[in-house]
Amino acid sequence: MKLLTTTILATGLLAGAVQAEDLRMSWWGGDARHAQTQEALAVCGEKHGHAVAAEFTGWAGHQERITTQIAGRTEADIMQINWPWLPLFSPDGTGFADLRDHADTIDLSQWTDEQLAGGEMNGVLNGLPVAETGPVYFFNKTVFDAANLPLPSTWDEVRAAAGKLGDGVMPFEAQGLNAIFLVSTTVTQMTGKDLIDPETTTVAWTPEELAAGIRFYLSLVEDGTIRSWQQVASEGNIELFEMRPWAEGRIAGTYEWDSAYAKYADPLGDQELVPVPMLQVEGAVNDGTYRKPSMLFAISARSQHPKAAAQIIDCLLNDPDAIDILSDSRGIPASRTAAERLTAEGLIDANVVAAHDLVQQGQGPVPSPLSEHPKVRGIFGDYLEAVAYDQIGPDDAAAEMIDEIDRALRSFR
Repeated sequence: MKLLTTTILATGLLAGAVQAEDLRMSWWGGDARHAQTQEALAVCGEKHGHAVAAEFTGWAGHQERITTQIAGRTEADIMQINWPWLPLFSPDGTGFADLRDHADTIDLSQWTDEQLAGGEMNGVLNGLPVAETGPVYFFNKTVFDAANLPLPSTWDEVRAAAGKLGDGVMPFEAQGLNAIFLVSTTVTQMTGKDLIDPETTTVAWTPEELAAGIRFYLSLVEDGTIRSWQQVASEGNIELFEMRPWAEGRIAGTYEWDSAYAKYADPLGDQELVPVPMLQVEGAVNDGTYRKPSMLFAISARSQHPKAAAQIIDCLLNDPDAIDILSDSRGIPASRTAAERLTAEGLIDANVVAAHDLVQQGQGPVPSPLSEHPKVRGIFGDYLEAVAYDQIGPDDAAAEMIDEIDRALRSFR
């Protein structure tokens, strides 16, 4: 406590040039994140002499809330922004403050140039990556061990595990959004290209390339490696980690965000969920790793106190006391000093570290945030579902999907 008080006083003297301000910060999350963030804000506010009002919600409806606030010019000074929202709220880079204008306050050296580029729009640093994330292949080691099978390192090994893991046990799952990820990763590996060409803001894949990715997904259904779209839909609109077959080990693999590890591991109890290196299709030109900022901290372009807001952001992401409080509540921090501190103190699950390392080491094109635009995702999902129900073939679906996505992207060119 004495050390903390001394730190607060010392920092307060250094920050004396900035007047004490009343600020607001908004974010989404669960109860644990809410509690940790409020505690960290209290510490950072005291260190810099600012009062920060907390505005937090769950994930559902948060984008709509922010959209309404920005339209009404009532948004908070500091906002937790989802990466795909940048093109929506700041297509020309003016929707949020340029954080490089506050480089004397925020220690930007804790992020690599590539990480900072993930928070840019039109060359303007609109948001500071809080963490980076990407989907990783996870398998239930307990299930594979019980069947005397090694953890898969190739798709052939995943296919071969079907029917050998126990009665009715599926080696993998790719439902809904994960089906989209599976097809996207497959085509990216085949072509070396992201869905969206950053130069033209059009779909980078040809209809033939996309159709090949769709056929790969269908082949996994046909040979019993994954359940069909119809089977998954019949169980209702629930997440994989909420399903009894997952908790009981009757589904033994998935492709999920490294930062979501606990959400999938916790229901397994004593069963062990572990990450494996990226599974690659035959002829892959890269491993298709999809790496992106999981979320960003941004300052409203209309904030009356941007310097004070910058002090709070720097404290939340780089200050030792705040780092310890926030821990990995938003994933493994992108800030080098924060990641090193938490890792050295053993505060992050070893499997989360291993999964995150796979994401960081992976080789894939830099994705466009527009690939997660709701319209783009909706078009992709609708056509995959139509193919799954034999309402359209892969070739026609790919051609029509590309045309519709290109139309949806026109306003961003």
